[in-house]
Amino acid sequence: MSHRAGWLLNGDTPIETMDQAVDQAVQFKDKVWNWLTDADMWANVLFSGLRIIFIFILTRIIIRVVYRIIDRSLERKTSRGLLANTRRLSTVGELLKNTVTIVCNFIMILIILSEFHFELGPLLASASVLGLAIGFGAQSLVKDVITGFFIILEDQFAVGDVISTGGFKGTVEVIGLRTTKILGSSGEIYIIPNGTIANVTNFSMANALAIVDVPVKIERSLEETLRLIRQALQGIEERNQNVVAFPNVLGIQSMTTSEYVVRVTAHTLPNKREAAQRQIQSDIKKALEQLELREAERAAKEKAEAEAKAQAKAEAQAEAEAEAEALADKEAPLRKPEQQEARRTAATGIREQAAGKVKEEGEEPDGT
Repeated sequence: MSHRAGWLLNGDTPIETMDQAVDQAVQFKDKVWNWLTDADMWANVLFSGLRIIFIFILTRIIIRVVYRIIDRSLERKTSRGLLANTRRLSTVGELLKNTVTIVCNFIMILIILSEFHFELGPLLASASVLGLAIGFGAQSLVKDVITGFFIILEDQFAVGDVISTGGFKGTVEVIGLRTTKILGSSGEIYIIPNGTIANVTNFSMANALAIVDVPVKIERSLEETLRLIRQALQGIEERNQNVVAFPNVLGIQSMTTSEYVVRVTAHTLPNKREAAQRQIQSDIKKALEQLELREAERAAKEKAEAEAKAQAKAEAQAEAEAEAEALADKEAPLRKPEQQEARRTAATGIREQAAGKVKEEGEEPDGT
């Protein structure tokens, strides 16, 4: 044994040194064996593990309970009118929940580290210094966080609002402390750092105003047009819930030699202006189509009546001519040939004159 150890260490190694190395190896093996067979140590590990599991479960329960408290508190304030703008419910609620989750998990990690006998004082001091260094190095990140905080605090916009900022327009999906996500009208998602949001146009905070311009031919009467538009828009609030009040027919907005434009305005729900405009235009278009159909039917009826009158006059004239010719034939033997010829010429002239008059009366007036 001494010979083998001496060969492994060195040929010139003293016997005492080899014995010390062997003793150290035996002592290390004994320590490992004692550590593995230490019942008190394993009991402490077991209790520490149970405490860690208990701390984890307790943290999850606390987070769930705080979530419920936040939801019920915001709902109670909304129902009592203490929260004037209910659209802030989802935004503020989600922000509070995220904050609670971060704080609870951070405290849980510190408690778990204390179970492993870590010194929390130097650790917290190091984290503070590290956070300060990161803050100085990442000024844009700090700017994003501060801007996001004031966006939520001042209620500049909330989740579900339609906004326009920096050339992007869409529905707000998520408001975070660092970024804001906007869903565009075509399905695209815009992720905008809060620090770059300088100007915001919010389309969801107040009622919108729908404006519709109706072109009308200059020949049509203004009073008739205004009456037609008002009749067409009757009951639009029931047909379209986006319209808040009955539209206001302002009158002529502009005019040319061929047409004039009538402007119609209506107050609508926030961000529902386009839907209300489509409804107003549809109702007016249907009313104009019905008016044109009635005018076409009336014109066709007048034409048919004129044709019937002309035909009746023509038939009466033909009967009169037939009677005149029959009477002339009866008196023909008693008259001289010259008188007969003169009467025939006069009768022919009368017939031609009557036919021309009937033709003039039967012509349909020009509709242009």
